[in-house]
Amino acid sequence: MSNSSYCCNLPLLIFLLSLINNFKFSQSHPDPTYGFIPVALTQANFKLQKPYDVTLEQRYSFQNGTHKLWVYADDKPHNPSSLTQPRTEIRIHGLDYSSGVWQFEGYGFVPNGTSGATIAQIHGAAHGATTLILRIYNGDMRYYSSDAVATGLYDRWFRLNVIHDVDGGMVTVFVDGVEKYQTKDKGPGDLYFKCGVYAAPVNISYYMESRWRDIKIYKK
Repeated sequence: MSNSSYCCNLPLLIFLLSLINNFKFSQSHPDPTYGFIPVALTQANFKLQKPYDVTLEQRYSFQNGTHKLWVYADDKPHNPSSLTQPRTEIRIHGLDYSSGVWQFEGYGFVPNGTSGATIAQIHGAAHGATTLILRIYNGDMRYYSSDAVATGLYDRWFRLNVIHDVDGGMVTVFVDGVEKYQTKDKGPGDLYFKCGVYAAPVNISYYMESRWRDIKIYKK
């Protein structure tokens, strides 16, 4: 083959190699949504929680399919009687569950500087208020404030999938299609998914933000 013909075919070779690599990746990392049934979502399923003394527009925007949620460390809680930390979150409303296998999927983005913020959770449990908390500390995702789940998440979109097998008592977390963490749950309860920003009890940045798009719920 001449050098000229090799150069002409180089883009095709790169494309074919990319297809082969993507195929190998998909074979070794099957899609976490395989075997699940998507649940229809409408705007009514997205219930917003924000500091009670500000308007929604002061802590939330929705443009071009992207939910942007932010909160400050000295903000008020979501209602005057609450003693919890400040939050601006999307609560998946009307799809509470107490059995079966359910899955949350969304593409998240956390800007550099946000730290000590819960960006996704499963609310409800037989023991405690939550089954799962996923927090960002210095660009890394942690299970509550302890076990590392994923690293290097600042300033890029990542795909998050959370599978809750209530009957089996297990929660599995995938980042960018790869299983990153698995843990026992905390028993059945009135369960539902949330995403956004919810300040941790300590070690938080003053400004906290996350963005979400293509939020989906699946079940088996």
